[in-house]
Amino acid sequence: MRWIFFVILYILIDIYAFQAFRTLARSNFAMYAFIFVSLLVFGNFMYWWVQPNTGSVYTGPRSYALGFLVSFILAKIILILFMFGEDVVRLFVGSYSKFVSGGEFYFPSRRKFVSTIALGVASIPFLSLLYGMYRGKYNFRKISHVLEFDDLPDEFDGYRITHISDIHCGSFDSQHEVKAAIEMINDANCDAVMFTGDLVNNRSDEMNDWMEVFGAIRAKDGVFSVFGNHDYGDYTEWPSETEKEQNLEDLKVIHKNLGWNLLLNEHRIIEKNGSKIAVVGVENWGTGGFIKKGDIDLAGEGLEKPDFKILLSHDPSYWTDRLRSDEKNYQLTLSGHTHGMQFGIEIPGWFRWSPIQYRYDHWAGIYKEFGRYLNVNRGFGYLGYPGRVGIWPEITIIELRKSKSLQTS
Repeated sequence: MRWIFFVILYILIDIYAFQAFRTLARSNFAMYAFIFVSLLVFGNFMYWWVQPNTGSVYTGPRSYALGFLVSFILAKIILILFMFGEDVVRLFVGSYSKFVSGGEFYFPSRRKFVSTIALGVASIPFLSLLYGMYRGKYNFRKISHVLEFDDLPDEFDGYRITHISDIHCGSFDSQHEVKAAIEMINDANCDAVMFTGDLVNNRSDEMNDWMEVFGAIRAKDGVFSVFGNHDYGDYTEWPSETEKEQNLEDLKVIHKNLGWNLLLNEHRIIEKNGSKIAVVGVENWGTGGFIKKGDIDLAGEGLEKPDFKILLSHDPSYWTDRLRSDEKNYQLTLSGHTHGMQFGIEIPGWFRWSPIQYRYDHWAGIYKEFGRYLNVNRGFGYLGYPGRVGIWPEITIIELRKSKSLQTS
């Protein structure tokens, strides 16, 4: 039933959007080309998305079919907004002629000027989404932050962390581009690398061709990792619950074979000249129907409030709901999950917007509340829509510093 509704909705959008194109088209060929391409994009989407789900719905042809469909629909919706606004004006003019001027009711013809503006504006997100699929998804950016803490041990003043999140390796289609990003991680030469979940889309075998690539990540104090909601395999079909459980066990082995320290509601200690910091990792905990396996009480068992702690929690909503006010004082939390919705506008230091902000209070970058920091990484990979526009894939470099007021006192 939902497919019938979707088909009808798509046809209605197409019919309305077509009005702008018809106003400007100089030949029937151009109009037929519009109809053909529209049907081709929709037919391609329908073909791939009714195929049996034997893997992840977010990879390969399925994701590109979705990406092209989203690009066209968004452009058409913008056209519709312009056309609807013009129709309101046309209706007003016709009604005024009939009921005020006493003449006959008539509907003014569409103006080419309005259709031209509408097509021009609609082309911006359309071309941007196509660029996002072609290049944006691998437009990796390093984003650096220096964070000051009163209680940072002196020996860790200047300690540097690389934070990555949401790899989603099953979505990638270019090892060359990903290897270049791994080189960026290693070139940063940070003391530790911390990964906050979603290594795969659903299945551990997505990593079969990527072990060597991600196994090349190096840091002096190691790589620390946690699970994200997609790592549990909840978004695909399994022949049995046993196979789903085995998939998770296989993923644990993969983290180990990569040389990563997987933290499942537990912590590790990093020592330096007699001082220490704790790296705490919780399993996924999220609001809105996401899996809730995170247990900060278990993960922080044995730690005290004065201890300096770096917490890895995939979903930032755990920080919002619990961690920022936890009595043990988790000074720095690293999260991901939101991807910044892979779409938005960011002008550093001035303006930032993404539709994801209407779902999450904390969705990208650094936040500070109750004297505690949260960094939400925009994600290393991509999911669903196979690209990024404005919200680029991120490698975060965080430098820990002792508060200057204490250094000079």
